[in-house]
Amino acid sequence: MANANVRVRFCPSPTGNPHVGLVRTALFNWAFARHTGGTFVFRIEDTDAARDSEESYLQLLDSLRWLGFDWDEGPEVGGPHTPYRQSQRMDIYRDVAQRLLDGGHAYRCYCTTEELDTRRDAARAAGKPSGYDGHCRELTAEQAAAYEAEGRAPIVRFRMPDETITFRDLVRGELTFTPENVPDYGIVRANGAPLYTLVNPVDDALMEITHVLRGEDLLSSTPRQVALYKALIELGIAKSVPEFGHLPYVMGEGNKKLSKRDPQSSLNLYRERGFLPEGLLNYLSLLGWSLSADRDIFTVEEMVAAFDITDVNPNPARFDLKKAEAINADHIRLLEVKDFTERCRPWLKAPFAPWAPEDFDEGKWQAIAPHAQTRVKVLSEITENVDFLFLAEPVSDEASWTKAMKEGSDALLRTAREKLDAADWTSAESLKEAVLAAGEAHGLKLGKAQAPVRVAVTGRTVGLPLFESLEVLGKEATLARIDAALAKLAA
Repeated sequence: MANANVRVRFCPSPTGNPHVGLVRTALFNWAFARHTGGTFVFRIEDTDAARDSEESYLQLLDSLRWLGFDWDEGPEVGGPHTPYRQSQRMDIYRDVAQRLLDGGHAYRCYCTTEELDTRRDAARAAGKPSGYDGHCRELTAEQAAAYEAEGRAPIVRFRMPDETITFRDLVRGELTFTPENVPDYGIVRANGAPLYTLVNPVDDALMEITHVLRGEDLLSSTPRQVALYKALIELGIAKSVPEFGHLPYVMGEGNKKLSKRDPQSSLNLYRERGFLPEGLLNYLSLLGWSLSADRDIFTVEEMVAAFDITDVNPNPARFDLKKAEAINADHIRLLEVKDFTERCRPWLKAPFAPWAPEDFDEGKWQAIAPHAQTRVKVLSEITENVDFLFLAEPVSDEASWTKAMKEGSDALLRTAREKLDAADWTSAESLKEAVLAAGEAHGLKLGKAQAPVRVAVTGRTVGLPLFESLEVLGKEATLARIDAALAKLAA
């Protein structure tokens, strides 16, 4: 579906931490642009001085780079429609607002908040739509002057046409909105600051955006934007009305829309836990789209090759953390071992690692990494899975100790120590045979026999493959830890 004329945009506000729903929107726009050979425009909507911050802006840039997104136009890249930060485009919005006023597409509204509330309450009581009632639509010059004399500062409202608005949504099909459900709306505040309702479509028009792919929560504003685009075309500011595609809600716990306040919505959470960018993107792509009915695991490149916005499912998608972790685990398994060992590095150092830097042993890490790769779901799990290799003694909690050290465990450990002392320490299979033989001597199967050995040596009841772990730890340290466990049991 190559179409070099496709121009899409991703235009977040730099407020707080990036949200996974926002990332899903970025992903679908980026994949659509890359699939069609079109242009991906990255734009910053930073007109809300009270909430926007430079820290959040820099975090956005860093997050997009971490995810592997590139953009053809935007901050740090430039392009033919600079600047790409709304806070630097105020003169443009003032000019467009004035042209809308001069062309009769907008008007000044002097209604106070109290007057609006009173009339809305009355409309609701009468069972009528409670949107703006057009009170200032046809003010005479004398009426406007009288309001000005009272010291009222007007907002600017866009004059909605008295006609039904119909458009074809790329995800939801044909949608129709009647005039009574889409009243005139504000585009400039009383202090002269332009509103999102103006700046967003104006930027899309001037940047010649062809497809607007965005969240379902913005669907109700689309008929207003369609009408505004038509006015901008009439004024020679826009060339055409873009096509719209509204992406399904991402739902969290209790089937509620995943909000910024939900802990699981923060992109930083997944990054800190050690999700791979490719694993997270794979999962987020499944929130409304699929490569095929029987395949959940695929690369970003495979997604781009297959992605079509018309294949997106309009139904809400539920964010399932367990499935996200499972998909990430599959991507961890797909890594080359060398790549896996390098990606784990941050979690092998302070502040994550409980061992001193000088106690880290590169040889042991290289030896254990292939076994760790088969077990962890996220990279942060590596720390507690390998800490027994680099600490003087294993970290063991009372619950693990009690669970593993049943009656007779001391006798089993003594036999296991004896068998391990005589085993071939260049072979994990030989160590397994030693513990198996110890278990048989006490009437226990391997699973029951290895539990006390695992806790004595690693401190935990579950973890990496035991016998490969013993082999990497080495004979001297392993036997010393069994001795320490025996001494604890005796005490």
